[in-house]
Amino acid sequence: MKRLAENQLMRWKDSPRRKPLIVRGARQVGKTWLIEKVLGEQFDHVATVNLELHKDARKHFQADFVPQRILQALEFITGRVEPGKTLLFLDEIQACPEAITALRYFYEEMPELHVVAAGSLLEFAFGEISVPVGRVQYLHLCPMTFYEYLGALGKDVIAEKLLISPAELSPLIQDDILRELKTYFLVGGMPEAVKTYRDSNSFLETFKLQSDILDSYQQDFHKYTPRVSVECLDSVFTQAAKSVGQQLKYTHLDRDHNHKTNRKAFDLLVKAKVIHKIPSCDPSGLPLGGSVGKRFKACMLDIGLMQRLCGMDAQVELAREDLLAMYRGRLAEQFVAQEMIAWHTRQLHYWSRAAKSSSAEVDYLAVQSGKIYPVEVKSGSAGQLRSLHLMLKTYPNCEQGWVLQSGPYRELPEQKLVFWPLYATPQLGNREQLPL
Repeated sequence: MKRLAENQLMRWKDSPRRKPLIVRGARQVGKTWLIEKVLGEQFDHVATVNLELHKDARKHFQADFVPQRILQALEFITGRVEPGKTLLFLDEIQACPEAITALRYFYEEMPELHVVAAGSLLEFAFGEISVPVGRVQYLHLCPMTFYEYLGALGKDVIAEKLLISPAELSPLIQDDILRELKTYFLVGGMPEAVKTYRDSNSFLETFKLQSDILDSYQQDFHKYTPRVSVECLDSVFTQAAKSVGQQLKYTHLDRDHNHKTNRKAFDLLVKAKVIHKIPSCDPSGLPLGGSVGKRFKACMLDIGLMQRLCGMDAQVELAREDLLAMYRGRLAEQFVAQEMIAWHTRQLHYWSRAAKSSSAEVDYLAVQSGKIYPVEVKSGSAGQLRSLHLMLKTYPNCEQGWVLQSGPYRELPEQKLVFWPLYATPQLGNREQLPL
């Protein structure tokens, strides 16, 4: 299954200014597979040390940080390590925070050796050590995008259409894309879930796998304690999934715990990268987030995991023709957030205005070529987009509003609006990951 991050890995491998690489992301987004099966093929040998499984290996990073001595000890586990021919892979590196510190010395004393690490819950490990700032590089791996999902299913021709202006595509082709997107709403982008659906063509088998992934996430919650109780984390996790697209209040996330405890639980889930916090901000200029408000929303790591955690009735939702009607529009909002994070930005924002008589909110903010574009995920006519029109009037620097919907592409220049089909989200911003 081809991943967009493959090109970034190849650039890292060939760069003369290469530093040890840490691949970050939640559990089961495909970090180990990407390193061993894609990057590993570029070397004669991959020397893998799983620091969660090989507990004895951790002691080799705890005596000192001399790379030559560490390698001599690790070779009893991995076999011969030769710079230029061997990829040293430290998997589950969060299990040994000292190994993260040691990466600095590999960079300074053995720059010719390709060293890559991967781990989840890394933010917790970073709290225990001095992070080697400026001595390592990072690659953030998300679940598979809709583009990657189509490629994994062998539908490369349809996938390429996502990167073409929808104004150039016939309505029949767009209908085909939207049918595939409805399936992606249920399968999502966790690689093992995509593989299960591809091989079995069964939603039920895919749902079982998604439930297993969620179970593994919730089993990890005990690793967050004693910071917050597992019960509170579980409740906040579920409520955040059910509230995608809505402004949140910490007190509403778990009625059995107070604001402070719920906030701590929410922040821990964000650190674990299983949910994303989306703060409101002032869109009067760049960079976004320069003036973040107190209001916030959230989205899940993955749309397939979201619908499973919410207990959505898949049979009922699949019968709906309009994708924006599925699960009261929350699947569409999750999809857009997930795609924007994967393609355009690791920190998503939205706009919210509270007034005494009324409030206004625009779902997301996109940045393209130095300009800010408000983005609404809506069905209906242009006249119903009151918040979007208000924002365009309030902030003249936002020259145009974008509306994502199930219909075809169309422009309304007199209202400063462009209507995009939902699947075209990869085109709404500066791409961080290029497929070519």
